[in-house]
Amino acid sequence: MTVRFIAEVSSNHSQDLTRCFDFIDTAAAVGCTAIKFQLFRVDWLFAEGALPKSEVTKRKNWELPLDFLPELAMRCQEVNIEFSCTPFYLAAVAELEPYVAFYKVASYELLWDDLLMACALTGKPVVLSTGMATMAEIQHAVDVLKNNGCAAPVLLHCTSSYPTPYAEANLAAIETLRRETSCEVGWSDHTVEPAVIHRAVHKWGAKVVEFHLDLDGEGEEFAAGHCWLPDQIAAVIKDVNKGIEADGDGVKEPVPSELPDRMWRADPVDGLRPLKVTRDRLK
Repeated sequence: MTVRFIAEVSSNHSQDLTRCFDFIDTAAAVGCTAIKFQLFRVDWLFAEGALPKSEVTKRKNWELPLDFLPELAMRCQEVNIEFSCTPFYLAAVAELEPYVAFYKVASYELLWDDLLMACALTGKPVVLSTGMATMAEIQHAVDVLKNNGCAAPVLLHCTSSYPTPYAEANLAAIETLRRETSCEVGWSDHTVEPAVIHRAVHKWGAKVVEFHLDLDGEGEEFAAGHCWLPDQIAAVIKDVNKGIEADGDGVKEPVPSELPDRMWRADPVDGLRPLKVTRDRLK
């Protein structure tokens, strides 16, 4: 079993290309297989009047510049990590297509069939977060994706509160999603709790883990409490991989580290250690 870890940059990049590169390098260094940015325009994300003008102005500073895309994709290639991005408007799907390894659709856009269709029709893989959704809504989204060319969407169970209380993670829903949709299922974390990620992987078989990353506690979203820092998530990824490696192949036979001690077992004749053949060699 392998687990794909996806680092979500969110709005923590501050429209700074160098900082974006630092995110990519850091994600690769801590063991991620992919990094994900967001492509939105605030004016196309919220209906007019939904946010105060001051909030709209603030969020404009969080928008990812289009001219960053080729630079980010190239940097990802250089450090051997997949580049992904969430499109939040329809034209973003085509704008991202030349660069992304896969699309990620956010929980808030799960109901938007046109966006799902646009992503699926590119032929690229699609990862879909399922926070706040009912099984009926999720199944409909899966059907839209599959009917438009995405044969194997990946679903991420998550709780769309920032941060998520660990007791509301409801990790058992990972198995529900897997059983009801036959899709590969993972976990999108907003808890910043190592135990939750370990449980999602080792108990519920999450094959993908997405998490929000900040570099230094200075990102726009860090104060909300749902972002991991590099050292924190690096330790979790290392421990998860150790746990998976410890599974072994399931064959019950002596492993290499045991072999020297085999000859020091109690002999079946007199019950004394080591085996008589070993005693003879010691003479």
